[in-house]
Amino acid sequence: MASLNYNHFTLGIEEEYMVLDPVTRELKSHEQRIVTEGQKIMKDKVKAEMHQAVVEVGTDICRDVTEAFHDVASLRGNISQIAGSLDLWVGASGTHPFSHWHSQLITDHVRYHQIVNELQEAARSNLIFGLHVHVGMEDRRMAIHLANSARYFLPHVYALSTNSPFWIGRETGYKSYRTKVFDKFPRTGIPEFFESIEAYESYVNLLIKTNCIDNAKKIWWDLRVHPFFNTVEFRICDVPMTINETIAIAALFQAICAKLYQLRSHNLNFIMYERTLINENKWRASRYGINDTMIDFGKETEVPTKQLILELLDFVDDVVDELGSRHAIDYVQTMLERGTGADRQLEVYQQSNDLIQVVDYIHDQFLVA
Repeated sequence: MASLNYNHFTLGIEEEYMVLDPVTRELKSHEQRIVTEGQKIMKDKVKAEMHQAVVEVGTDICRDVTEAFHDVASLRGNISQIAGSLDLWVGASGTHPFSHWHSQLITDHVRYHQIVNELQEAARSNLIFGLHVHVGMEDRRMAIHLANSARYFLPHVYALSTNSPFWIGRETGYKSYRTKVFDKFPRTGIPEFFESIEAYESYVNLLIKTNCIDNAKKIWWDLRVHPFFNTVEFRICDVPMTINETIAIAALFQAICAKLYQLRSHNLNFIMYERTLINENKWRASRYGINDTMIDFGKETEVPTKQLILELLDFVDDVVDELGSRHAIDYVQTMLERGTGADRQLEVYQQSNDLIQVVDYIHDQFLVA
């Protein structure tokens, strides 16, 4: 089989971190001091978020996962150091184990005020922390095709990322409660199938024309063709606890895109499944993480989630070496063995019966590679 050029499958990674009071372990407003100090070093790679206890970072456009690893490690290191100099902690978890959203301040910015004014309590309570992975595309026509096909694999990778088992001091019974919080927003979840980029843009323009949204960034699906960049943006995942987990997940999304591109280049297509079916697997991933079953819709049967993830690794295997991501993809095996961030949070809690110790663990894992 002739070699294909995968150089356009660049990576961009955005992570949202929680800012913590090292005494109480509660979420704490940093009054944008981390952002102000961070921008002196990292320019626009660090940004404020809607809640003042959140810091968002974004990498440069990275040619491969090795560059992405160094960028994420540098961002986490710098943010941790700056927070420490301000007598604050940072950590990476999809939700805080016990802090309540009602005591957290909203950032004073016109966009955030507009969102809160429109969405009210749904916006105020949206104190969650996610991972967004951008995979570069050669053009937007290819982007919409790959996004359509990649939807099927969203629950598989999401299950690996689950890292939010607690909400407001309660064990929720979910491995990822973050998505349950975010579901209150409009235009979230698994996207519909779009037959062309023109159909997608017509949908966006209709929403703008009818004052549903003022721009396409208010489409908050789990996966979208980015409104301004030539990327497919994967938005379904909880922010992972460690650097290696983030890079493994980014590498897996990149490999999925490259594999689907390979199929397309040989006039082959991955089967398209209905949004309603994919949602069944998303719910299972949210509830059970990697420790139960999902549906193999081709076979029309339940299959252990870990087995489906191993089958996904086999599916992408022939593009991984050309992408230079073998080491990052191999780490998925470690994640399957160690458990997700949610599994490890729950293990700490079961041993200690103390959510303070869970927060300590999250903080301690922040710079682990």
